[in-house]
Amino acid sequence: IATAVDIWAQGPAVLPPPRQPQTPVLPVEGERNVLITSALPYVNNVPHLGNIIGCVLSADTFARYCRLRRWNTLFVCGTDEYGTATETRALEEGLSPQQLCDRYHALHADIYAWFRISFDHFGRTTTPQQTRIAQDIFQRLLARGFLLQDTLEQLRCESCGRYLADRFVEGTCPFCGYAEARGDQCEKCGKLINAVELKNPQCKLCRGTPVVTPTQHLFLDLPKLEGQLEAWLERTWAAGDWTANARHITRTWLRDGLKPRCITRDLTWGTPVPLDGFRDKVFYVWFDAPIGYLSITANYTDQWERWWKNPQQ
Repeated sequence: IATAVDIWAQGPAVLPPPRQPQTPVLPVEGERNVLITSALPYVNNVPHLGNIIGCVLSADTFARYCRLRRWNTLFVCGTDEYGTATETRALEEGLSPQQLCDRYHALHADIYAWFRISFDHFGRTTTPQQTRIAQDIFQRLLARGFLLQDTLEQLRCESCGRYLADRFVEGTCPFCGYAEARGDQCEKCGKLINAVELKNPQCKLCRGTPVVTPTQHLFLDLPKLEGQLEAWLERTWAAGDWTANARHITRTWLRDGLKPRCITRDLTWGTPVPLDGFRDKVFYVWFDAPIGYLSITANYTDQWERWWKNPQQ
């Protein structure tokens, strides 16, 4: 503390000169290399102070601190652009999903620039690199036996000729009787809903009556990974880097047993599934979006694996 007070009293002149970053910023042997990402903001709205304070500003503060310490630092972020929320907003605004994403990505970039957020790169998830990396991860999971097929019952609108994602359905809540409940949640009683449970369901696009139809989907076989995951968690918990709350939530999931997780959707706006029998589907955004951190880095530098597959540095 005494040293800090002494340096503070002497002013900025005694600080070492700021590090001049290379372009692109890549890990350097023998140095402390820091990769910082903040949660990818969803593209279908204008960022507000809550969004910025929630994740972007804290990451920016840490990035500035790291650079002041002269650590080799890369800070990336970008807009999360796939999923039903984008399709819904595009319909409301009379745009294609791609046009909507282009508009709001530019808006996000302008706002973060106005706040002087110090991203080294601000990208997006609708890129060829995202498709390539997501499909590669999928193929590796498939080859190693970590995927399985199962049937889901979904609402299908015959008039529109499409299966309806949760946000494209409205109906009467089966719990409280609210007449305008969404296909994923009732805004009145707050309960989560499976769209096929809605009474008097209606397609939001044409107001027709959808019918329950079985459809094949792909699932991540999480139970197969449970043993390896538990062993890894025990090792990392012992290191003491997890908060008590994070440990508690994770233990609860494991206590109840991991369940297979669906990774595909009957949509058109998303990363295509590269497998016969499923080529009319896309990846569920929660499978796809986390890969955006890798693909955004890959858009920044073709040597992205030096950041993401390089634990020694």
